[in-house]
Amino acid sequence: MSWILAIGLTLGAFVAMAALFRLPRAAWTSVLAALVLGLAGYAAQGNPDMAGSPRSAEIEVSGEGDGLVELRRAVLPQEQWSQHNALITADALARRDRFADAATMLLSAVRADPDDGEAWLALGNALVAQADGSITPAAQLAYRRAEAAAPTSPGVPFFVGIAQLQAGAFADARGLWAEAAGRTPEGSEARAQIEGRMARLDQLLQILAEQQAQQR
Repeated sequence: MSWILAIGLTLGAFVAMAALFRLPRAAWTSVLAALVLGLAGYAAQGNPDMAGSPRSAEIEVSGEGDGLVELRRAVLPQEQWSQHNALITADALARRDRFADAATMLLSAVRADPDDGEAWLALGNALVAQADGSITPAAQLAYRRAEAAAPTSPGVPFFVGIAQLQAGAFADARGLWAEAAGRTPEGSEARAQIEGRMARLDQLLQILAEQQAQQR
């Protein structure tokens, strides 16, 4: 229901700008792309099916990092979870959007165990978040090491797909997510998480294609 409401509000905003505010037809594609990009972020990290968990204001620390931590554990099979204590501290820092501090903590984890795939993945995520969604050379290195440590893990293609989505490269994002889904067992929670986001992205691409067709 939340996803349907989000799409409805987006289309309503577009109709209002196009009809009520007489948005020039030449600007329709750019405006629609911007609106779809906003929904793309929701497709990447939103989870409308997750049950609510009210908290008091004193302990509410949810932010971008909180979503990244939850997503990482949601898409990784449990047997690929790291056992390094530094990851627990790094996750606590990331949940508070303290990505530079989280990256510093994760560096100690990967130095202690260079084959810890989840620690390398978390490091790449922290570096990308610190760079406002850009995959820096340092993040690329972390993702390469994560892939080398766990070549069958869905983590790297999934999170690189998120970065591509936020950059507006929708087709690249979908291809990466399809690769990530293929690395998860049929019927698993991880596969359901990834395929759910692929379905939302497909809806966004369909909306964009229909609007562009109407323009023509």
